Amino acid sequence: MSGRSEKAAPLAVKIVISGGLGVGKTTFIGAISEIEPLDTEAAITQVSVGVDSLVGVENKTTTTVALDFGRITLDPSIVLYLFGTPGQDRFSFLWDDLVEGALGSIVLVDTRRIEDSFPALDFFEERGMPFVLAVNHFDDAQQFALEEVREALGIDGGVPVIACDARDRASVRDVLAALMDQVVLRHAAGGGGPGGGTPGRGRGWSAGRAVRP
Repeated sequence: MSGRSEKAAPLAVKIVISGGLGVGKTTFIGAISEIEPLDTEAAITQVSVGVDSLVGVENKTTTTVALDFGRITLDPSIVLYLFGTPGQDRFSFLWDDLVEGALGSIVLVDTRRIEDSFPALDFFEERGMPFVLAVNHFDDAQQFALEEVREALGIDGGVPVIACDARDRASVRDVLAALMDQVVLRHAAGGGGPGGGTPGRGRGWSAGRAVRP
């Protein structure tokens, strides 16, 4: 016996970052990752015209076509692995594989395109996965009270809704901390469903309600 104590391997925690096209997922992961983030950004070309809506994000020139990946060590005992989903509906078939084994998710929201949040919210609610809603800041977007955003999206009061700036490391850290708190609470409560929102939200719903005057 060597007498040297074995150093325990850190707990690996998988977190999914999701939301619509151009909502800031790649930026969010890049702001906090301690390693060079892996991304699968591809140029937006004429091929995507009429397929991917760029209303509200007309200046966007690249988009994630598979996943983003980053890593952040919270302390010597916990490492978060961050997986960003593609935002386009046509790549939604990748989501089931990307979320496998994840403990929780962050759904980023752009209030200029709030209806793009519905697929991600429905996806995670249906799977009973803990999540938080992070309302990303865009300089040219009108600002709304967080409770207005919650009401517009039909989010249950038990789901945290947080203001976020995906460009700012401290802001991203706060969102991740809120998610970890939510995961701990859910597991302490027995891992029940998320409390959810309105079933079938967004079907026939106009983005003008509650979020745009």
